[in-house]
Amino acid sequence: LTRAAVRLDGGAIGVSYRLGRDLESARACALLDALWLDARRRDAVEIALAPVEARLASEAQADARKTATTKVNFFTLVRGED
Repeated sequence: LTRAAVRLDGGAIGVSYRLGRDLESARACALLDALWLDARRRDAVEIALAPVEARLASEAQADARKTATTKVNFFTLVRGED
């Protein structure tokens, strides 16, 4: 687990916990967290992340479609008076 924390000049603090040992990725996530917490920069962060969110949603839908093709419906058939 890698933890990173950053403090911006305006005082916003961002924190990130990432699985693995990728410190640069943890720092980038903490920086995004701090920027998003700064009310003046939040809109810019959300605009910049919109394509990423769209890609992740598209991938999730594709995974759901693939999974749906393997769905098995189980039902109970009542026979007689057991």
